[in-house]
Amino acid sequence: MSIEPVSADSLNELVNLVVALWPECSFEEERESYQRLLTATDEVCYLAKEGTSYFGFIHLTLRTDYVEGASHSPVAYVEGLYVKPEFQHQGIGRYLMQAGEGWAREKHCQEMASDTELDNAESLAFHQKLGFEEANRIVCLIKTL
Repeated sequence: MSIEPVSADSLNELVNLVVALWPECSFEEERESYQRLLTATDEVCYLAKEGTSYFGFIHLTLRTDYVEGASHSPVAYVEGLYVKPEFQHQGIGRYLMQAGEGWAREKHCQEMASDTELDNAESLAFHQKLGFEEANRIVCLIKTL
């Protein structure tokens, strides 16, 4: 297994994984959105692969605005982390997170942040296992006018 940054050659593979994580998204829109990663300096995606098969990714951005629980800026923020179900519980998520941590250190970050849905116990346990501490819990609300 190897962990590599996204490239023009692997962009479609990344977008396939993004759509697997967020199936409500469209491939075309996500491809257009993730295209910017090829030249970005304030965000990165790493892919996990074996041979020619891609099965996981991590997407990080540098956030300089307020990040819940952070005391330094910038903060490396995990925007998305996904490993195909048949590859989970094999340490791949940990390897992806380690790649992200390396990038964060290169960007002079002292903290890394992430989030998960309140009812996603598996994601919460994964983050805690890797040393993340819960900073806050919120419920987001909206009202149609």
